[in-house]
Amino acid sequence: MSAPYYINVTIHVLAALIWLGGMFFLALVGAPVLRSVEPASLRRELFDQLGRRFRSVGWITLGVLVVTGIDNLYFRGLLHWSAIWANADFWRSSYGTALGFKLAAVSAMLVVEGYHDWVLGPRAGQAAAGSDESVDLRAKASAWARVAAMCGIVIVVAAVRLARP
Repeated sequence: MSAPYYINVTIHVLAALIWLGGMFFLALVGAPVLRSVEPASLRRELFDQLGRRFRSVGWITLGVLVVTGIDNLYFRGLLHWSAIWANADFWRSSYGTALGFKLAAVSAMLVVEGYHDWVLGPRAGQAAAGSDESVDLRAKASAWARVAAMCGIVIVVAAVRLARP
């Protein structure tokens, strides 16, 4: 493989680290710390600021991941419709199955992350601090974030299978 391929893969892996690492940091460190912050209005404001900032970083990294992912397919010769995408034998192979899982998980993750970041998160940020609505929206946002993180784990497992068939 060429130097541009390795540079592209490196950028792809770094973007994945930023996105998935950021999600785990928020879930395992940020959210537990913020849950103990009082008053509730300050806690809501801090959650909202963290969410907005990470949303910007997250969607930039997701864009980088999509572009470098497509580039990775190109470098590996996997953008030929008749030889790959329309070839049922390819999709039955272990490589094709891993790629299929990765593409499905990426698609699911983008939908889940979009709903979390552009619908639930903003609603939770606008709800009155400590209200039943706020508690409900934060619980829903947390659940959707967990689903996105699980999609991220599936993506990583599939990526390892693609790199080490």
